[in-house]
Amino acid sequence: MTTKPQRSDYPYLHPITTRWHDNDIYGHVNNVTYYGYFDSAVNSWLITQGGLDIHNGQQIAFVVSSSCDYFAPIAFPDPIDVGVRVAKLGNSSVNYELAIFKPGSNDACAAGRFVHVFVERSSNRPCPIPDGPRAALQRLTN
Repeated sequence: MTTKPQRSDYPYLHPITTRWHDNDIYGHVNNVTYYGYFDSAVNSWLITQGGLDIHNGQQIAFVVSSSCDYFAPIAFPDPIDVGVRVAKLGNSSVNYELAIFKPGSNDACAAGRFVHVFVERSSNRPCPIPDGPRAALQRLTN
C-alpha cells in the first residue's frame, strides 16, 4: 500500500480500547492483535446493524483471507478507532478494507483487508449473504 488511508475514507468507525496483554515485549501492540481488532469491528457491524445471529443463526461468516500493512505503532493504553468499508459485495462473499486510527489522527496506523464468505452453519458450504447483513454491508460500500 503506497498511501495511508484517511479517517474520512471509512463510513463506520468502531472504538476499541487496547488492552495490557495486547502489547508485546517491544512495547507496542503485536501485529497479530490487529486482526482481532478488525474481526471485532466487522462482526460488531454485522451483529448490531445487520442482525447476524452468531450463536444460533443458520448462516455465519468465515474469514478466508486477511492481510495488514503497518504504518505507525499503537500501544496500551491507546484508544483506537477501526475504520470499516466494503470494497466488494458479492453473492456469498464480501471484501472489507479496514484501518486503525488513533484519536485525533486522520492518518491510519495500519490498513487491512479481510474477506468473509457466508456459509450455512450445518454444512459449512457457501450461501447467499442473508438480507439483513447484506443491507448493512451495502451501507458501507465505496
